[in-house]
Amino acid sequence: MPATPALLRAAVLTAAALLTTATATAATATASAVPVSPAASPRSVSAPEPDTAPEPDTAPDTAPDNAPDTAPDAAPGAAYKAAHDTLGPQRLTPAQREQAAAKQVKAEASYAKALGLRTVGLLAGYKLSGGIQQPQQTSYWCGPAMLVAAQSAHDEVGGRSQQDAATLLKTNTSGTAWYGIDINVPSPTGYPVADALNSRLPGAGYVPNALPYTPTAADKTAFKQHITHDTDNDYAIAGNAWEVPGGPHLVGHPNIEIFHWVAVDGYNTDTAAGEVDYLDPVGGVSTGVISWAGSVPKSAHISSDTLTTIMGGRGYVW
Repeated sequence: MPATPALLRAAVLTAAALLTTATATAATATASAVPVSPAASPRSVSAPEPDTAPEPDTAPDTAPDNAPDTAPDAAPGAAYKAAHDTLGPQRLTPAQREQAAAKQVKAEASYAKALGLRTVGLLAGYKLSGGIQQPQQTSYWCGPAMLVAAQSAHDEVGGRSQQDAATLLKTNTSGTAWYGIDINVPSPTGYPVADALNSRLPGAGYVPNALPYTPTAADKTAFKQHITHDTDNDYAIAGNAWEVPGGPHLVGHPNIEIFHWVAVDGYNTDTAAGEVDYLDPVGGVSTGVISWAGSVPKSAHISSDTLTTIMGGRGYVW
């Protein structure tokens, strides 16, 4: 979600934002579907100072949840992300780690069932959780628009206020943070989207899943397991895309740097989640707001491996 030219050369944002000023701290990244200057050194203006970031829940010598990518064969765009990323280490809370482990067991069972149905030919095309897409109302509101879409997948309520979502997420002209922002909910974790979804959908148990610049085969399998589990339980995944020049892009997006949030709301049973469906907040937006919006569909299908690569360096909330 492109912002104004004044936002260029700015912070590493999550969800669709431009990079903001080079003087702000690197403790967080926000999003807006805005093109970013390749020469910019991204820093987030809304990032907390390092000494106010969430405390690590593990010993100092324990690798953070977004440990650097060590894969020998880097994904397209991975070198660019490594050179421009200033987000810094992220850590899950102990409660998030426990929740993620419990959900992983269930996700593996869901995926095994999907594989079994495919093996015996009991297929049904795309299975969707039923999220309701909303075009984002500003160039930097992909996060709020995604939040109401992802929420609607479970509670089936459309027409929610993007303004209310933006206020909850502390979205600003730089976009919506992936990590480093505590929002106004009980026991915030620094992951605003996960905290917002859990606040609005009690019992959902959403947890963040950080990805390296080059997602591994295990990362790609895990994403298939997670979208299968979430869809089967009537939830959508909140995906934080980081598109870069020369790397893969979402359908209709130009070959520029874009931080963007999408709601992943289903998978193809015929391929056991080899392809997924996602709702793009840029779809339906006026070209006066985002110049390239005219080529972007409201929903689209994409290879799950490709989407996992696009989210590399950020991640998703499932």
